[in-house]
Amino acid sequence: MNLRNSRSVLAVDDEAVVRDMILELLSGEGFDVATVSCANDALAAIEERDFDVVLTDLQMPGQDGIELILRLRTLRPETPVILMTAFGSIQTAVKAMRAGALDYVTKPFESDALLVALERALAHRELEEENRRLRRAVDRTASFGDLVGKSAAMNEIYALIRKISNNRSNVLITGESGTGKEVVARTIHFSGARTEQPFVPINCTAMPEGLLESELFGHVRGAFTGAHTTKKGLFEAANGGTIFLDEIGDMPLSLQGKLLRVIQDQEVRAVGANQSTKVDVRIVAATNQALRRNIESGEFRKDLYYRLNVIPIHIPPLRERPEDIPLLAAAFLLKHAEKGSRHISEKAMRRLMDAPWEGNARELENTIERALALAESPEIKATDILLPSDPIHGDGSLEQTLVRLALERRISVRDLTNLYIDSTLQAVHGRKGEAAKILGMNRRTLYRREGRVGEDTQADGDEE
Repeated sequence: MNLRNSRSVLAVDDEAVVRDMILELLSGEGFDVATVSCANDALAAIEERDFDVVLTDLQMPGQDGIELILRLRTLRPETPVILMTAFGSIQTAVKAMRAGALDYVTKPFESDALLVALERALAHRELEEENRRLRRAVDRTASFGDLVGKSAAMNEIYALIRKISNNRSNVLITGESGTGKEVVARTIHFSGARTEQPFVPINCTAMPEGLLESELFGHVRGAFTGAHTTKKGLFEAANGGTIFLDEIGDMPLSLQGKLLRVIQDQEVRAVGANQSTKVDVRIVAATNQALRRNIESGEFRKDLYYRLNVIPIHIPPLRERPEDIPLLAAAFLLKHAEKGSRHISEKAMRRLMDAPWEGNARELENTIERALALAESPEIKATDILLPSDPIHGDGSLEQTLVRLALERRISVRDLTNLYIDSTLQAVHGRKGEAAKILGMNRRTLYRREGRVGEDTQADGDEE
């Protein structure tokens, strides 16, 4: 059980024979050991040096082990503590854990039991340090909200957001599916003067034309079949704040004209209403389409384009900014790790760096979430990274391979279904219509499966 690298341990016990025994045992196992006889001496030693683990007795003259643990939580909160006690009751263990101990051993203890507890504490500390390192790396680069990246392109976006966040000019965000257009939109809103006001997202593809008009502008009672009550639209709900129109390129031409009128007059008229209502709303729109081509083909109004494109922001695909991949992977790891600290091995990170990421940041996030579900240890290994481009291994078809993997990993039906939906979306670069055909479901059902349509069939943005 010899350790490859020396690890430092501070042992605290008022009995010299116990200190000598610990010193002999742990030194022989490659630990760097310091011993003291009381809590005061332990606190003095800890102020001078950062130990990897503290091993303390419970019953000592002056401050006992529980009191020492409480002091250590303030001085060295990152240092794991193991409590040694001859009174190994459940109450003692619970009290020690509540005070902040990672583990405890009962005296007289077996050598192997103590070594196992120490190795577990060291592994816990290493994972916590890796977790903090990832957080620091992400924090340094997440200049705004959830935006992550250190590439020149991302830094330019950060600088532009700083300039525009406090004005009300309309913004048009362009970029491939999955690049993070809604994240940029939210950052613009929540870093500016409107941060205390509503941010209202809607996906222009997720609902039919008639329903979309009612959602945007509202309706009065009796305006159409089923309109049993008067309902305010999303523009009124966003009054004073920001409305995010995702996939604006899919908005029907008839609605484009009404949206243009709202922008010009700064007022909305509900379906079936005779009067208009003034609104103060900043519009941030997003699309993965080339709107200039849509203008040429007659699918998008030129005048609306210029009204929306006051401040253009383009998000380049992830393959053009590979230096952002490790930081995004770290951010997604922190977001989706449900228990404890997790980290990505060097081989796994190289695999992530070499992938084409045609689905951009969304595909990377799905891959990290899937790897967390498949990983059997706190470390994400290269074999846990499953990509759409991976060749099929072993005998049998793709379906047989998926079934075999699902059985080996004990993946639930729900997780397997979500995996297939995510993989299909990645394979078609986020195009919902094409994905829906492959999956055998209509587009609105697909949005619901993704959790993107609310109770009123209002969808969140499609470019997280």
